[in-house]
Amino acid sequence: MAKTTIFTRRLLTSFVFSFMLFSAKAFAVFPEVVKEVTPSVVAIGLYTPLEANGNQVLGTGFVVADGKHVITNYHVVSKILDPTIVQYFVVISGEGRDVKTYKAEVLGIDPVHDLAVLKFEGKLKPVNLAEGALLPPGTDVAFTGFPIGAAIGLYPATHKGMISAITPDAIPAQNADQLTVSMLKRLKQPELVYQLDATAYPGNSGSPVYDVKTGHAVGVINKVFVSQGKESALSAPSGISYAIPIIHALSLLKQHGL
Repeated sequence: MAKTTIFTRRLLTSFVFSFMLFSAKAFAVFPEVVKEVTPSVVAIGLYTPLEANGNQVLGTGFVVADGKHVITNYHVVSKILDPTIVQYFVVISGEGRDVKTYKAEVLGIDPVHDLAVLKFEGKLKPVNLAEGALLPPGTDVAFTGFPIGAAIGLYPATHKGMISAITPDAIPAQNADQLTVSMLKRLKQPELVYQLDATAYPGNSGSPVYDVKTGHAVGVINKVFVSQGKESALSAPSGISYAIPIIHALSLLKQHGL
């Protein structure tokens, strides 16, 4: 009986020690994953020298494929450039005031899935893209981007959460009066997107959503649920965000031989 008790204690001690090691390892892995992904996350800006000395940051993007292309949201680069003045999109890489700016052009768009691919005059480390079916609800994910633009310099911020649902791509309306014809059409033939239990902000548009264990991009942040008007997106965020599954970005890249 005594031998059995000693054996049980040793087994329990071994289990607890192994669990502690696993927990410590898991805790240490995520900062390394963020460190690995962050250099591939860039700001997407608009350069208009006649109107401003610097770049107007429009959103976030991430480097893919051969390191010369960037995925972002279509709505980030949907502005029609003024042909009468010098004006072009830029990809901005770096941190704080120590940044590099690369001239960029829109190579392809997918308005249905709110995606765009840009080609820029430079080369940076690309993000690994996940492949396969949609991840199930409950999966832990993170995203890195520029939630408040570059008002005080370019500082990438990482937010962690989980996939809370896979839902049709239509923002919930508070009442029937807010349902537009466009929303109703999307609900009849819905495109499925990730709903995230994580707080994103307007500047996060185009941020890569990635697996917290591997750093592989599984989606692209494209909107947040706003319950109290546009202004509340910053002052009182809902904590509900949406992301386009990465499969649509892979399809867009394939269309352009990437």
